[in-house]
Amino acid sequence: MKLILSRKGFDSSAGGVPSPIFPDGRMVALPIPDGNSIIRYRDIAYDGASLGDLVGQLTRGRVTPGDRAHLDPDLIPDMLPRAPGWRPIFGQAGQAQGHLRNQEVGPGDLFLFFGLFRRIEPHHGAWHWALDSRPCHVVWGWLQVAEVLPIDGSRPSGYEWAAYHPHFRRGAVANNVVYLASRRLRLDGLFDEPYEALPGAGVFPRFSPDRQLTAPQAPNTSVWRLPAWCYPQGDRTPLTYHANPQRWRKRADHTELTAAARGQEFVLDGDEYPEALPWAGDLIRHRDR
Repeated sequence: MKLILSRKGFDSSAGGVPSPIFPDGRMVALPIPDGNSIIRYRDIAYDGASLGDLVGQLTRGRVTPGDRAHLDPDLIPDMLPRAPGWRPIFGQAGQAQGHLRNQEVGPGDLFLFFGLFRRIEPHHGAWHWALDSRPCHVVWGWLQVAEVLPIDGSRPSGYEWAAYHPHFRRGAVANNVVYLASRRLRLDGLFDEPYEALPGAGVFPRFSPDRQLTAPQAPNTSVWRLPAWCYPQGDRTPLTYHANPQRWRKRADHTELTAAARGQEFVLDGDEYPEALPWAGDLIRHRDR
């Protein structure tokens, strides 16, 4: 099995700002703008409210409630009205999908989605960035792959429920595929029943330091603090896009990584890093923490 760290959501280039962490710890990954989508920010619900006003406030009007949104990965059932048969779904295309294909990512492999987040606070009736907060990379969701469905501009029979999804509306685009989620999380029998009862896709509803990638007090968001087992010692293949040994620093109780600024999908081989899937499984098992 493979573990994929997948960069998704608002950042300084796509959307222009981080995604928010609310004062009570709740967080939501904001989908990036997409002029070809049929979904508008005002159509997307989160905790019973529309994302439209939140996006408008945090971007100071650069992104408006009426702008179109690339809701992908789409992991939360009540974000939109759903057609029968809906299930969590994630799409990828172009060079990024070419990388996933070259790494032979497929059924059974596990995506952990991360993005740029920052705390917000209310001020004069609107949301603003908390002055004492800094942006950081945080893991916010997961999806274990059940099926990989290539898209050639058409919608295969049996997937009519996915007509809304941005990757079904892109026409003939190179390497355009969608990944459909498993019903239940299965990690090669590594875990007992409490793990196998977990959903195959979902989001972490609240911020936790356990899921923060950016090192505390780091000079920038791309300096990550990772578990000690992540260090690519010996003949173990490093996390993809991170082959340069100067990116890695082995510390007494953890590994420090200067993460690549470019690249969406970073793949780790679970056979070479047997600690990876138990680590990810524990994050998901304690998703409400």
